Amino acid sequence: MLQETRLHRIRALLTTQHQLSTERIINELGISRETARRDIIELEAQGLARRVHGGLVAVDSQPEPPLQVRRNAQAKEKRAIAVAAAQHLQPGQTLFLDAGTTTTMLAEQLRSMSGLTIITNSLQAALALSAAEEHETLNNQVILLGGMMMAGAQQTRGEMTIGEIYRYRADVALLSPVGIDAKNGASSFHPHEAAIARAMVQQANRTILLADNSKLGVISRTVYAPIAEVDLLICDSGAAKPGALAALQQALPQVQVV
Repeated sequence: MLQETRLHRIRALLTTQHQLSTERIINELGISRETARRDIIELEAQGLARRVHGGLVAVDSQPEPPLQVRRNAQAKEKRAIAVAAAQHLQPGQTLFLDAGTTTTMLAEQLRSMSGLTIITNSLQAALALSAAEEHETLNNQVILLGGMMMAGAQQTRGEMTIGEIYRYRADVALLSPVGIDAKNGASSFHPHEAAIARAMVQQANRTILLADNSKLGVISRTVYAPIAEVDLLICDSGAAKPGALAALQQALPQVQVV
């Protein structure tokens, strides 16, 4: 087995286990202890893991805060980003929205527009889009993707959700990443969220990222869109990392600062 293949498999294990013992690596990959040791050293040299006694641990960002905390953080900035994003859309388009606090705010903006088809795995976005009296007719067609539900997560996920995404083609995917970095692209902490965002990117003609300043220059655990696949980044002017914003402005075809 080539070292590149071995490293990929070890990294895949780290995304779910976070910490691996040398014995686990030996057994999972069927390699010698010396080969496992070399691979551990190489992963640390690449900055992808950290050696500890008896194995290695993943090097990644901190987990996302709870949903309520994220909803309240940078609320003013997120709303301004959502307003700006709505201005890039027009009747007749089909949109993907992932499950994020900023995309939920965008859903609130889209409710006043008409003629859109909006496909989302976010329960909050779907509720915002369908907020009306029973006798009223919605301005837009809203499609809530099926899938598994987990405690506390107001979204659908899993193979069923991803399979449904591949049934559609969208004009625009509007996504709210955990991090966006000029070198690594858009990333999410949870692999299942990254898988959904990745599918949406693949099935859309255009990708727009909505990211407040706290996400700029951040590399989370799972990359779902290389920088070359991002068409537009909308962010706010209160950049906590001016260098990160400048790098993104150089790397991306379009950055809108609100």
